[in-house]
Amino acid sequence: MVLWVLMLLTVIVGEFCFTMRTRVNITSNFKESTQAYYIAVAGLNKAIEQIVRQEIMPPKTVTVDEEPEEEPAPDWRINTDIAPMPFGNGEYEVRIENESGRININLANKGLLQTMLRGFDIDESEKDIITDSILDWRDADRNHRLNGAEDDYYQSLPEPYESKDDDFDSIEELLFVRGVTPEIYYQGFENFVTVFPKNKNQRRTKRSKNKGFDYNQLNVNAIPAEMWAALPGITEELIEEILAYRAEKDFNSLREVQRIIGPDVYRGIAKYLTIQTTSYYTISSTGKIRGSRISEGVTAVILISNRIRAKYQIIEWIDEISHQKRFKGIL
Repeated sequence: MVLWVLMLLTVIVGEFCFTMRTRVNITSNFKESTQAYYIAVAGLNKAIEQIVRQEIMPPKTVTVDEEPEEEPAPDWRINTDIAPMPFGNGEYEVRIENESGRININLANKGLLQTMLRGFDIDESEKDIITDSILDWRDADRNHRLNGAEDDYYQSLPEPYESKDDDFDSIEELLFVRGVTPEIYYQGFENFVTVFPKNKNQRRTKRSKNKGFDYNQLNVNAIPAEMWAALPGITEELIEEILAYRAEKDFNSLREVQRIIGPDVYRGIAKYLTIQTTSYYTISSTGKIRGSRISEGVTAVILISNRIRAKYQIIEWIDEISHQKRFKGIL
């Protein structure tokens, strides 16, 4: 009886110890996850500060005999790798992208939309369907184009709905558009497009920094590599040269692009290129704890404008917290 009681107590104590260790691990990971998240938020706010400084507030001039008050902030360039920055007991890693490198599906014309689809391995007829259907989805009338779709098509689906006939409010709406399958969307389409600014905001935006911006052109300093590949005449070798140049510095003129890709290729794509940026930035920040595998992230779309009192406005905020997923892995 004593032996049986001792064995039973041993099992109970072992189970209790295992449970307590699991709870301690969960609590520790929750703490580190929360810390990592707020480190990511700190990185995002630092990036906003740097963009405002670079775009709106001119740097203070320092005379030869005057010592600078503090070490100058690093130039956080768009669409480039920025070295991780230490913060507290961890570090944050920030990525800044300007929306001028993506195609605005609310404002782009048919020609640019068709060019974007060159990067996908689909039939020409499917490309025509997607292009016309995007234009039909965003226009105000109910008349579909030759290869497009309006209410008559969408109402005939197993789960019917209506064509929006208005601006895209998010890029995820593309999944409702005829021809845009999940395979196409998640294999690169989502990285090519943006909805900022929308038509209703365009007039206000053009009065500020974006006056005269052509939304049928793309900023050569912000175009993702996949989008370069969709442009006529651009080969993998040329993309590598462009990315190598961008790793060192920005393009300050389109002539610099022409010198890399050559005059013949440049003539074919010059109408799609610009060096102008918009006032909309997408900032992604990842926070990490020193000595831990846990990381958390946050992404925000920011409008930078001197017409705003704070000089910036948060348009969209996405928390990338996955506590339950991490804890599930531990358990």
